[in-house]
Amino acid sequence: MVKKHILVGTIENVKKLCNVAMHTDCDIDLVSNRYVVDAKSIMGIFSLDLSKEIEIHVYTEDAAVADEFFAALGTMVR
Repeated sequence: MVKKHILVGTIENVKKLCNVAMHTDCDIDLVSNRYVVDAKSIMGIFSLDLSKEIEIHVYTEDAAVADEFFAALGTMVR
């Protein structure tokens, strides 16, 4: 599992995050305080406070998959 922090901030970034997550072949969760949501669920993402940093968990043993995922998110990754 790879953990990082992201700052989503905008509706366009929510769409981008959800789209990139859907095209990644592993489970991806967003963790904000005590809430955990599936990054492939646009409704789940919108239930979080997007103005604050969110921890993201990518469940893969393949570092290349995680690196590709984070590279696709661009400036959202902190």
